Amino acid sequence: MRHLSHIWFIALKDLKLFTRDRMALFFFILFPFLFVVLFNFVLSDVGGEDERLALHLITQEAEGGLSRQIIGALETGNASELEPGAPEIIWDRDYEENLRAVEDGELEGFLAFPENFTDGIYSGGGAALEVVADSGAAYTRAALNGLGGSIATQIGSHWVAADAAITLLIEAGIISPDDTEAMDEVIEGIIAGQDGAAAQEPVIGFEVESVGDVEALNPADFVIPGYLVMFVFFAAALAAEIIVRERQNHTLERLLSSTVRRESIIGGIFLGTLAKGLIQILIFWGVGILVFDIDLGVSPAAVVVLSILMVIMSAAFAIMLAAMVKTQRSAGSLATLCALVLAPLGGCWWPLFVTPEWMQALAKLTPHGWATTGFNKLMLFGAEFGDVVPEMLVLLGFAAAFLLIGLWRFRTAAT
Repeated sequence: MRHLSHIWFIALKDLKLFTRDRMALFFFILFPFLFVVLFNFVLSDVGGEDERLALHLITQEAEGGLSRQIIGALETGNASELEPGAPEIIWDRDYEENLRAVEDGELEGFLAFPENFTDGIYSGGGAALEVVADSGAAYTRAALNGLGGSIATQIGSHWVAADAAITLLIEAGIISPDDTEAMDEVIEGIIAGQDGAAAQEPVIGFEVESVGDVEALNPADFVIPGYLVMFVFFAAALAAEIIVRERQNHTLERLLSSTVRRESIIGGIFLGTLAKGLIQILIFWGVGILVFDIDLGVSPAAVVVLSILMVIMSAAFAIMLAAMVKTQRSAGSLATLCALVLAPLGGCWWPLFVTPEWMQALAKLTPHGWATTGFNKLMLFGAEFGDVVPEMLVLLGFAAAFLLIGLWRFRTAAT
């Protein structure tokens, strides 16, 4: 029982020092909201725009091919005249150039007509349309597949009509069964649209139905969690500087010379750092809800648990850092370096889902990356509690690893 009281009094001492330090209160509680206000203003209305889908078409046929008539009928003349949400159809000319653009990530995808398209249609053998799309461009691939399917359906229906028309013309004696030239003219007239019909009415039509306005994202939903992770970790890391200072001025040795045990000292420091972090997240979420109208998602309890685990991990890191360094200056320098390097890598300054895949993979090496990913899942993508259990377990793993190293290397002597 005495050891528990020692832990409590050491934690209370650290917490009292923190609340009396005006600079620390400003830097770790008020200062982060300067960034939040700035980025909330800069990123306001992000996601409110309805981005128009651009579909690229290309043909490998020579001049006069049926595919050129189809693309010409579909091609967008003036994009400014399109209805909201209607796709823009772009006619590209170089297949190899488009292929390289997709491989280099400059173009999401395109739909290509083969060089034997017209011959395949007129002969009845058919022709295959080619969809080339980047592996990560799922929406573009789906749109191109849908467009290709619509073209195939339209041509198929026209072919049935052409076949029926030829049969009737032969039965009526208007054309001879051996007159292939006349049959080709009938097929071309029906499929391509003779006398300018194709130019007047597109082969494929798009129907746009509005189901509501696109609601802009609230930047605070990803800005506040990011800076919460950064500054909770930063404050805890700088607590290592206080631990080293008390070791250097022999405060820890004097505590040991009394009835206080080494484990009680570590427990008190850990509890004090934990309490400071809990105060930070309480203020962060309180201001976020009341002032910035943030949305905690469908599982606010998961947001709270993830926040607490982030605080536990940060407190454990402070113990480890204090155990690893020898001087107060090195503790402060390393704490600042770790906080400022891990923050951008872990998605505290920008959402990880907008970064390249290599950066998302690199973020998994940091606790920040797992924490911000969990918050983004919950607050932006509608995830439930069970969806972020992996992130919670990884944060627990980081906390356990940091704490074990800290307990192993922790010393109270100045030398």
